[in-house]
Amino acid sequence: MKSKLWSNFTREYYTAMKMNESELPVLLWPRCKTQCTWEGVASLAGFVVQGSNGEFPFLTSSERLEVVSRVRQALPRDKLLLAGSGCESTQATVEMTVSMAQVGADAAMVVTPCYYHGRMNSAALIHHYTKVADLSPIPVVLYSVPANTGLDLPVDAVVTLSKHPNIVGIKDSGGDVTRIGLIVHKTRRQDFQVLAGSAGFLLASYAVGAVGGVCALANVLGAQVCQLERLCLTGQWEDAQKLQHRLIEPNTARSTLSQHLKRGKSEIFRPLCGRKLSSRYFLFPSSFPPYSGFREMLRLLEHDGGQAWEEAC
Repeated sequence: MKSKLWSNFTREYYTAMKMNESELPVLLWPRCKTQCTWEGVASLAGFVVQGSNGEFPFLTSSERLEVVSRVRQALPRDKLLLAGSGCESTQATVEMTVSMAQVGADAAMVVTPCYYHGRMNSAALIHHYTKVADLSPIPVVLYSVPANTGLDLPVDAVVTLSKHPNIVGIKDSGGDVTRIGLIVHKTRRQDFQVLAGSAGFLLASYAVGAVGGVCALANVLGAQVCQLERLCLTGQWEDAQKLQHRLIEPNTARSTLSQHLKRGKSEIFRPLCGRKLSSRYFLFPSSFPPYSGFREMLRLLEHDGGQAWEEAC
């Protein structure tokens, strides 16, 4: 029997982002606390920190742990905290996972190691995740994000790992709904849950058996993402399809570069925190795609609780 904690670990998850001020490597803790208590996350099952939008590769180990600790302190106790603990080596991942458990993470989301991606075959990945899960004091969630790592966690590896008593699910951000459906089918006899990694294919994922999602779009359209979940779970597929169509464009604008999402979040929280956002990206600002369209979406969203945005779509 796997952890009972995971029995309620479904529905949508808010992807908490790393935030820093000006060009300095300083994390904005007041804004972090504001995110954790924002009324827009009330319908969400929990928070994910140290995922791709959290820019974890650009943080030091101590910063990664402090982010988890601060979020845990600010987060309501009824919200679960899923922390990204993946590192390139198995030993480093184990140490980070244990440390994140100590500072309050309820479960660990472990991304595939990818530097030697040519050698990351099923056997290597099964060995890596098995060692991590064996030594982790909290449940482990597999994390496949090929857009960032250059590799998919092979389906046969997922099926094998789903049998481990401490591996409870997968966040799949690849967008291949056929693959998601196959994983659901092949792990159906295990206590294993599949989460969609983006709002762009959330409806399709529910249709093939996923139980929830980790959606960065929930940072700015949390109510709508949760509404889509409710429509799917209650079988209102026609309305769900209409809402999914409306979410595709803002999700695409968001996923073009997470810098837009950070700026958008700044638009929402600036009256509360009075600070501007930046990033540790190695890219220069001139390389960012235009922000104007995403900003217009936020303007419509704020106009009357989102009705204007829905009508505009």
